[in-house]
Parts: sequence; C-alpha cells; structure tokens
Amino acid sequence: MSDYISEIQLDEMLAKLNQLRNELEEEASSLQHASEPVMLDQQSVGRVSRGDALQQQNMAIASLGHCQERIRQIEEALSKIDNDEYGYCEGCGEQIPSARLNAKPESPLCISCQEKQEQNAP
Repeated sequence: MSDYISEIQLDEMLAKLNQLRNELEEEASSLQHASEPVMLDQQSVGRVSRGDALQQQNMAIASLGHCQERIRQIEEALSKIDNDEYGYCEGCGEQIPSARLNAKPESPLCISCQEKQEQNAP
C-alpha cells in the first residue's frame, strides 16, 4: 500500500471502486442491448433511419468496449488492494499521488507515465 494512502483512504477507495464497478456493469448491460445487430428491413426502416440506427449501434459498441476496459482496470485495482500493491505506478513503480487516485481510483499509472503513454499511442 502506498504511504500516500492511509487505511481510511484505502477503505474509501475500495468502496469507490466497488460502486464504480457496479455502475459500469449496469451501463454495460444496457449498452449490450443497444449494440445488437440492426435489422436491415427496408420496408420498416428507411435508409436514413437505418443509417442512424447503424451509427447508434456503432456508438454503443464503442461505449461498451470503454465500459468493459474500465471494469477490467477496476478489477485489477481491487486485486492490487488485496495484495497490498495498490497505489504504485505500473510504468515507473513510484507512488501514485492520492489526488490522482481520488480522481481515477482504477488508474494504473501516475500522470507522468499516463502522458507518456498517450503521446506514444497511434
């Protein structure tokens, strides 16, 4: 556990992570329905409406992927709490400041490493 994080703060992070996971799981469940294949029946849906439906489906698929990735990060953060490894950056190994963890409790990287990763992303 990071020296930056007290036991009380760790308990708060644990509660926050569990709540966030539950909210994201609910959102993912509703997005699952919205990302189902669009029926391409010309008689019941015109071309413009079908195009809108396909666009909404693509947006739902992207949002679902984002939710699933955040859930995965939350599961990793919860595992780190169980193993007393929470609060350390996966990039540099330094402690992640508590302000960063309060803003994004599932974050595996400090701000500096996050910025480097984003700059190197395609």
